[in-house]
Amino acid sequence: MKKFVGPVIIGLVVILSIVIWWRYYFVFAEGVKAGNLNYFEKKGFIFKTWEGRLVQDGFQSPNPGDLQSNEFRFSTNSDSVAVILERSGGQFVELRYKEYLNPLPWRGASKYEVTEIVQIRNSGREGLPMQ
Repeated sequence: MKKFVGPVIIGLVVILSIVIWWRYYFVFAEGVKAGNLNYFEKKGFIFKTWEGRLVQDGFQSPNPGDLQSNEFRFSTNSDSVAVILERSGGQFVELRYKEYLNPLPWRGASKYEVTEIVQIRNSGREGLPMQ
């Protein structure tokens, strides 16, 4: 009986390690999202992370017939990305991201992590008095 306890514990540790890696570190998808940057802020109780929201063109709704804005909520840990996005509120941006299955507190509140800024354009508000 004692000679089975060691391998069983090792097997459980290996299986638990694989499950944790799969749920929190496996990159499920990578891609680019584009839209107007609604807000970008640093927040958190213990782990301060950069959080933002991109409002995309069009509408998306889980229920047929309902209207709902298409939002992309994201986090980033890159200081170089954060410095640029902090100054780009209201502008049209294209962001490269990685999608994880679950968020981690030190990675951000979202399962989407922005890794790079592809492009930033003015959102076409040249005629307004305040830019």
